Amino acid sequence: MQIPMVDLKRQYLELKAEIDEAVLKALEAAQFILGPNVQKFEEEAAQYLGVKHAVALANGTEALHLAILACGIGPGDEVITTPFTFIATAEAISYVGAKPVFVDIHPDTFNIDASKIEEYLATHDASKVKAIIPVHLYGQAADMDPIMAIAKKYNLKVIEDCAQSFGGDYKGKMTGGFGEFGCFSFFPSKNLGCYGDGGMVTTNDSELAEKVKMLRNHGSKVRYYHSVIGYNSRLDEIQAAILRVKLKRMDSFNALRNKNAHLYSKSFEGTDVIAPYEDGNSMHVYHQYTIKVRNRERIIEALTKEGIASAIYYPVPLHKQEVYKNDYQGLVLQNTETVSEQVMSLPIFPELTEEEIDRVVSVVKGAI
Repeated sequence: MQIPMVDLKRQYLELKAEIDEAVLKALEAAQFILGPNVQKFEEEAAQYLGVKHAVALANGTEALHLAILACGIGPGDEVITTPFTFIATAEAISYVGAKPVFVDIHPDTFNIDASKIEEYLATHDASKVKAIIPVHLYGQAADMDPIMAIAKKYNLKVIEDCAQSFGGDYKGKMTGGFGEFGCFSFFPSKNLGCYGDGGMVTTNDSELAEKVKMLRNHGSKVRYYHSVIGYNSRLDEIQAAILRVKLKRMDSFNALRNKNAHLYSKSFEGTDVIAPYEDGNSMHVYHQYTIKVRNRERIIEALTKEGIASAIYYPVPLHKQEVYKNDYQGLVLQNTETVSEQVMSLPIFPELTEEEIDRVVSVVKGAI
């Protein structure tokens, strides 16, 4: 029997009655753009995450893009971020004409290393740097205390990339509530995922929230009156209805992910598999269960033969991607480059059974 990375159908069947009812009600109401479900979802998400404002958008990339724009970042500016992330993090910086500055990661957490941020600012023209974008990778929060201290010292904006960390926290405070903005993705496979594309920004700054609301809706506060050049980046009403159903179950879904991850990790004790590191600062919500191994290709081949999915997030760091490599020739980020050659992710989702975990572990152990 196949074991996928995530089983969206299994979760849908569990929630089918409630989701179908929510979608049908949205269709019957026929308010499809910025309708009542979008408004209620924004209110419910803000309350859940402990922030003043949530603004729903078309996707996670647009969440980053509009957050960067709302912070006034543009051509000639620099934004410090991690090279070990999905390209959208850097792409959004490039959209506004700014330059991504890549600094190395911590080899255990895979998140941006705050000491490397400080090192860059101390050895370069810090006046060019306008913001830091930490990524809460795989569901574990970046080390936000030193990052926020650095931002305060150098007067920098902080835009959190929370695409993989919905419901995760750092020292009891949920991701998305530390900086000027938190940026979320609701891509179907995320911890909170819709059935299409979707995204959101969170902020505790009312002025910034209003800027993003204008930017998402063609630069308009009042219909047909446009104050700035904006975009069409609005969460679909039907997707909002689906997200409202799932949001009510976030704590239980994330708890099951955490439980399954710990079952994996316990099973790998005493082997050459390096299980995910938990720094003790946060609740890891395990968007991915990512291990480090020496013989990755052999393990992937063995899993594939048994019908078990696996994935590599991310095989090529951003400073080595074709689109960026000419701008970063000679840049060596040793931890990132080493980790990218060792990591692989195993199936992880709330509905994954203990029997399935045992089967995955057995195949991995047989291949190491």
